Amino acid sequence: MAHCPECEATLDQQDDVEFVDMDSTTGFFTASKRFYLVACGECGAAIGSGVAGAM
Repeated sequence: MAHCPECEATLDQQDDVEFVDMDSTTGFFTASKRFYLVACGECGAAIGSGVAGAM
């Protein structure tokens, strides 16, 4: 079982976190991969990030 580093909420179910797709197809540059942020579902604090495969 994990806890949010900001609010100490328990993170033990999939609904306890939110996956936010970072828009990598607009702006200054475009990318062929999707970037995402994992945030606490309770307070919104960033917990981690990653890259998904090509679009």
